[in-house]
Amino acid sequence: MSVMLNRILRPALKQAQLLSAVKNKQPLWRHETLVSASSACDATIRSLEDCLEVNYGGAPMRFNYVWLRDHCRSDASYNSSTNQRNLDTASIDLSIRPDNTTVQDGHLVLIWPGGHVSKYSLSWLAENSYEKNKQSTIQPRILWNSDTYKKANIPSAKWESFMSCDDEVKNFLQNYLLYGIAFVDDVPATVEATEAVTQRVSLIRETTSGRMWCITSDFSRGDIAYCQLVLDRHTDTSYFQEPCGIQVFHCLKHEGTGGRTLLVDGFYAAEKVRQQSPENFELLAKVPIRHEYIEKSENHRNHMTGIGPVLNVYPWNDEMYLIRYNNYDRSVINTVPHDLVRRWYVAHRELTNELRRPENELLVKLTPGKVIFIDNWRVMHGRNSFTGLRQLCGCYLTRDDVLSSARVFGLQA
Repeated sequence: MSVMLNRILRPALKQAQLLSAVKNKQPLWRHETLVSASSACDATIRSLEDCLEVNYGGAPMRFNYVWLRDHCRSDASYNSSTNQRNLDTASIDLSIRPDNTTVQDGHLVLIWPGGHVSKYSLSWLAENSYEKNKQSTIQPRILWNSDTYKKANIPSAKWESFMSCDDEVKNFLQNYLLYGIAFVDDVPATVEATEAVTQRVSLIRETTSGRMWCITSDFSRGDIAYCQLVLDRHTDTSYFQEPCGIQVFHCLKHEGTGGRTLLVDGFYAAEKVRQQSPENFELLAKVPIRHEYIEKSENHRNHMTGIGPVLNVYPWNDEMYLIRYNNYDRSVINTVPHDLVRRWYVAHRELTNELRRPENELLVKLTPGKVIFIDNWRVMHGRNSFTGLRQLCGCYLTRDDVLSSARVFGLQA
């Protein structure tokens, strides 16, 4: 019972901590850092059969002996210039144990058979221990419904400063990381300017849709997006083995009515399911489902398929990192044994109900000049039906490069 209660309460506690950190302009990672000891006398070590137990700052950690030898940071084992390992991991004796173990000046010092010396900062060991990472968040986020997001009053980046000022890009990326969406205003209403603004943060990922693409209601592709009908909330490219990380939209022209963009925080809805029905959340996170995209037109022939659970979580800390939800592209369910099928539908229905709650829907009217970046692994998008000519351009960005840009700015990503 206590384990389940902790799983339910922990996301809410972290949400409150994040909101407080943003309000007080504190570093968002501070509450995740393990307490550090100030001197070597605060650390005790104990040699066990298969690992070394290090008690540092009141937090016990266990390190396997092979792990310790594999993570040696000596010049012979590790190239600090390239941050790459020199040591051949396959050459380590799997029964290896150090001959001597001491703590000196805030460092753990091991002498291995043959005389090789490994030296580890205690703070480095704490930062990289399993125990610390089990309690840590990989990506701090603020989960939101419509009211939460509107009250946050998050400013958009401005085109001119975004293209010339790194601080503007950093603030933009911080908002993107926290909320899963971010905007740049005053962008010239051209495909070229849209391409330029996206390349400030990432490489463009070319797909079957092309590099930079334009959408109008001309049915030029075998996709419901190329029409005037309403589009329900969904994630894109769920039929890829690795769905595209970021979706970019820019409305270049709209001569008509309707067409507001719908945004829903998928993680907010999924977290509600986890709190209310842990067994349904677990089912959605474990059962693999197939998504498929088949296109047979005169100019385009594609058959893409991807398999994965609706929800993806890190196994060591239960943190969500990806949601695949696209009822248009979900294929035949033939990856689930018959005794689980109905249970999966019940779980899927609960998630769908959360995603469709009106209070969770953020509606945004995209106009020429306003470019939106959407975390396609988290935030679902859709649109109202519309009339008239509506031309949208956009692209997909590589997720790894966006996160790399954020880390270069010192953000936790």
